Order: sequence, then structure tokens, then C-alpha cells
Amino acid sequence: MPAFYKEWGYRALLTLKKGIVMAPQPRPAIYVGAGASLDLCKAIGHFGLKNVLIVTDKPLVELGLLNDAIARLNSLGVATHIYDGVLPDPTVHVVSTGLEMLHKQNCDAVLAIGGGSSIDTAKIIALAGANKLSVLECVGLKKGKVPALPLFAIPTTAGTGSEVTIVAVVSDDETHQKLMVADPKIIPSAAALDPALMTGLPPHITAATGMDALTHAIESYINTWDSEDCLQYGRAATKLILGNLEQACSNGDDLAARESMAVASYYAGLAFTNCLVGYVHAVSHQLGALYSVPHGLGNAMVLPHVLELLRDSAASRLAELARYCDLGQPGEADIELAQKLIDRIWQLNSAIGIPKTTDVIKEADIPDIVSAALKEASGYPVPRFLERGECEDLVHGLRSAA
Repeated sequence: MPAFYKEWGYRALLTLKKGIVMAPQPRPAIYVGAGASLDLCKAIGHFGLKNVLIVTDKPLVELGLLNDAIARLNSLGVATHIYDGVLPDPTVHVVSTGLEMLHKQNCDAVLAIGGGSSIDTAKIIALAGANKLSVLECVGLKKGKVPALPLFAIPTTAGTGSEVTIVAVVSDDETHQKLMVADPKIIPSAAALDPALMTGLPPHITAATGMDALTHAIESYINTWDSEDCLQYGRAATKLILGNLEQACSNGDDLAARESMAVASYYAGLAFTNCLVGYVHAVSHQLGALYSVPHGLGNAMVLPHVLELLRDSAASRLAELARYCDLGQPGEADIELAQKLIDRIWQLNSAIGIPKTTDVIKEADIPDIVSAALKEASGYPVPRFLERGECEDLVHGLRSAA
């Protein structure tokens, strides 16, 4: 779980709400559409930046996905240095290695090209580099005294929304505990939502990242912190995902579906930055820490299970989403509409290959999974708190029969 929840509990939630979440947040300038990544590179040249660290992973470099962006930057007189050591769930060592390159090359800006792990890594490097901090010294709430280095993001997946959030996550090298850096200073100055860079994304990754975005949208929407922005963006993201994810999975070259998913991920990021997440993330985080279940896949599996448990207490909000997504009939009761939305999520998961259960969960681990999930969720503004027995039943329901 995020370290500051473990350390401070509910006090951290109030601190986050008063000090960060409920305060006005900067939003990146957004370039949208095929070729938007090159428009962003042109803007970087306009800003007078001369020495940019590109943070990415080796597969994207080997695929040649960075070539056009590098060529555009170089043509504008911007030197580029590639740090391609990012791995899924980046550790302190991974981020620190990138920070060392930033200092060695005297870079004056950071550009992330990749998924959530690359963007999170870049965010921490930009904050640490500007503030002369180590990676671990950035962990916690608002540790930076001065603004981060100029930071830009080109997401190549549609799921995390990291290009717009105040949070970046890094893992402890030994324990694999998730450590959170939370600071408005790490929101990128600009980002490009370029569907042309997402067409090669395999269906299973498209599915998992898309459901990650849906989880952000729905969990933030049903939480108890009311924010009109959160509700507006949560509704829009939910409708876009329900209407486009299956197509993006079945036809990865569909630029319209890819663009809709990228925009939905961005909207969902705006939503959960304001209103946080809930039990889906609390359980999914444990599956990731114990069994290396990819975060998006974990959220995808857990989401409908949690919504079934919270259906009655979150019925009005779930019904609002159902109406907005044209899932019900006029005059239907909230509880019926809430179930229709949940049923639609079950159906979507099935259509895109998300399993209902997993065989990685060990019976002996369930008490610890439940304890950790309940403790983490105590730091979220959830519709209601689950009893331990309910959470145990949920985790048992996720576990495939032996």
C-alpha cells in the first residue's frame, strides 16, 4: 500500500484532501490526435529547451516508436538522451539510475514516452533533479521546495492517466512495497494523446489498461468526496470506455477507438486525482505486491466483484452512470440501473478476455491480503467500509478453485 497511508492512516487522507486534492491543480496542455506527439515535440522546441532526457523502456526503443519524436526534437536543435531502463513497477534503483543520467548529461527537461511506469519514473526524476533530492527523499506529500524540471508526457497506453495526476509510484527494491510521491509539481506541463503510437498495443494490454481507466472513473465517481469536475470527467470516461474498449481490443488499428480510449484515460486521471479510488485498488495492490499481477489486470478482475458488494450503498451514483451510458429505460429504479451497469462490466470483461478469477491467490495468504486491503481502503473516501468477512468473501471469490 502507499507508504504514507501505512504510516499516518486517516490523518494522511485529511492531509491529502486539504493540502492537495481539494486545492486547484495545474492541468497540462493537451495535444490530441494522430501526430500529436510531434506537435508536442515542436512545443518543446518553442520553450527554448536544449537538452532533454527521454524516459522510456527498451521494447519501445527497439520497436522504433521514439524515432520520429527524436528526429523532430533534433531538427529543432534539442539534444536528446535516452534512458530506457524503465521496467514495470519501477523500483527506487531504476528511477535513481535515470536520475544519475539526468545529472550526468546536464538535462534541462524530461520527456516521458511510454506507459504509466515510464511516466511515473520521469515525474520523480524531474522533481528530484530540480530539488537536488534522492528518489527516497521525494516519497510522501509535497517534498519538492521548487518546481520540477520542465516535464512532458507521451503516453503509449490508455489506462493510468499518469500524464495528468499529482501522484507517482515507485517500489522498494527489496520489499516491493509501493511508495507514493504526491505533489502538484509533478503534473506535466504538456502531454500528447497520440493514437498512432497505440495501434501496436497487444489486445491483452489494451484490455487491462482500458479497464484500469474504467476503474479510476467509476471508483472516483462513487466515492463520497463531491467534486463537479470529478463527476463530469468520470461520466465522460465511463461512456467512452464502454463504447470503445472492445473495438480497440478487436481492431487495434482503429484510430478513432484508440483516440477515444486515450481521451477517456486522461479524463479518468482528472477524476481520480480529485476524488481518489477505493476497494478495487486496495485489493489489486495486494495481488500486485504478492504475485506480480499487473495492476490493470488486477483492477479489471476485481472491479465487478467490488461493485456487486457496494451496489446498494452506491446505487444512486451507479444508476447515474448507467443512465449516462444509455444502459437503462426511463423510470427504472436506481438499484436496477446499478445492476445493469455492473452486468455491462461483467459482459465487457468477458468480451475482452479478462478472467473472473485467478489461480495465483494462495489460501494461506488471504488473511494478510484482507488486512492490508482493509487498512489501505481506510484511507479512501469509499461509499461504505466493508466488514472483514465481506472482504474475505471477495478475495475467496477471486480465487480459482484448486
